[in-house]
Amino acid sequence: MADAPYHLSLPEERLTSVIFASPHSGRDYPAEFLARSVLDRRTIRSSEDAFIDTLLKPATELGAPLLVANAPRAYIDLNRAAEELDPAVIEGVRPNGHNPRVSSGLGVIPRVVAGGRAIYRGKISLAEADARIEGVWKPYHACLCNLVSESVAMFGEAILIDVHSMPHESLEAIAPMDGRRPEIVLGDRFGASAGSAIVDRIEAAFAAAGLLVARNAPFAGAYVTQTYGRPSQRRHAVQIEIDRSLYMNEALIRPNGQFPAFRRLMAQVIAEIVEIGRGELRLAAE
Repeated sequence: MADAPYHLSLPEERLTSVIFASPHSGRDYPAEFLARSVLDRRTIRSSEDAFIDTLLKPATELGAPLLVANAPRAYIDLNRAAEELDPAVIEGVRPNGHNPRVSSGLGVIPRVVAGGRAIYRGKISLAEADARIEGVWKPYHACLCNLVSESVAMFGEAILIDVHSMPHESLEAIAPMDGRRPEIVLGDRFGASAGSAIVDRIEAAFAAAGLLVARNAPFAGAYVTQTYGRPSQRRHAVQIEIDRSLYMNEALIRPNGQFPAFRRLMAQVIAEIVEIGRGELRLAAE
């Protein structure tokens, strides 16, 4: 099992209701997990949101907490419900209705990585799956839930920014916009997980940085946005997907030559997003 399920970076003082989280950038691959996999060390990382945690580091300096998973997505997917168990990879699990994520091998214990490549030769035990959920999934979500509750208590509102990366090839099915395909996809579950004014401002921040933004296609948000986004309770959750080719060599899983410039650009965008939550601080002080 991974040593620590997550890393939480807290600012010296919380100055915004915004919370940043990266559930898929973890790269602490347990030795016993790697030994059981049929994949080499590079291929098993293909589902990882590599370097997203690095891109989000300015958040803490700007007064926002940053929660980053240490355990990798191939080991356990923190953007799935704990009940999304795949009978094709976990012994003793019975099919429970049709779940397209589970059927495709992308349950809470993934069966495949990107491209549908199988992780294991056979199945893992239910006890092992339960241990991952108890040791990684539950602590991560307990921390995230606490951060959201703290923001509501401090600022009257919580704005959770759940940040991911997407393979460049996943955008090929999208019709170009003005001759270009989107570089950023915002997911608010078609308005169900966040207030439109908040999503508008997030889109404006990326657009001001020169990036083309789409909403909810092909990614509208999964477990995190569905669970934590309750706009009627002033709890907002927005998923951000970033085209990996903007900052990394996807085949080698290494930063590319654009990484330093893109990191500076992201710092500007993060600062704009943080400002969305500072308005609540001013309202609370009045």
